[in-house]
Amino acid sequence: MYRANRGYPGNPPPGQGGFMGHESIEEHNQELEGELKGKIGALKSLSIHIGEEVREQNRLLNDMDDGFDSTAAMFSNTIGKIFKLAKSKPHLYIYYLLAFCLFVVFVLWLYIR
Repeated sequence: MYRANRGYPGNPPPGQGGFMGHESIEEHNQELEGELKGKIGALKSLSIHIGEEVREQNRLLNDMDDGFDSTAAMFSNTIGKIFKLAKSKPHLYIYYLLAFCLFVVFVLWLYIR
């Protein structure tokens, strides 16, 4: 009953009567097969594009990770040098820190102006 209401081949619409031949069913199956092949091809190309995009994103993330690692190493070296400077001459590091702060303020003032 369901197939008759949905208009599937093999069950002719009411009023036409008769039996659809095997040729018409075969043609219908071939049409559906062609549509299915097209959809499969589209899914295949989509999955290939997704794979390429994932590889590209992984490469970019690895590059970012390398950049963060080098930045972290640079910061740790800088912090180590600051501690070394602070331990060596306790009365001079404040002057170095003050000179650095004035330099930063001067650069920002030039940038804003």
